[in-house]
Amino acid sequence: MSSWDLGDGIVELPDGRRVRGRGLKRPAPDGSTPDYGVYLTAGEPRIDGWPYRWLRWRDFRLPRNPSTAIEALYDAHDRCSSERVEIACSGGVGRTGTAIAVLAIMSGIPPEDAVEWVRRNYHRRAVETPWQRRWVANLRLDGLSA
Repeated sequence: MSSWDLGDGIVELPDGRRVRGRGLKRPAPDGSTPDYGVYLTAGEPRIDGWPYRWLRWRDFRLPRNPSTAIEALYDAHDRCSSERVEIACSGGVGRTGTAIAVLAIMSGIPPEDAVEWVRRNYHRRAVETPWQRRWVANLRLDGLSA
């Protein structure tokens, strides 16, 4: 198991861990496959080839169960220290960007700076909706909730 090489959709978090963000509607980038994935979709994605966690998360919304989402992202953050972890939703922008912003907070970015950070380092429109931005900015990880 190893980390991602920098490239298409790969984000280096402030603590040096790397994660790949992408949209499931587009073909997977060439190169290495993930060792693990976290998929943020309304319906189960049915990924073949590697283990994954599915989080029920409708487009333009927040996760159905925020506590479960935070726990899954803690696991993803831990895994990406030694594994290739992929975070993906249908388009790869709103939900994926929101999840990567949470990973950035876990890596040391203050919650109020996480949206700007993810837009600068992943996608300029990441964390698309006002409620996604508010959730990230108000996130407090000590109680596993927002």
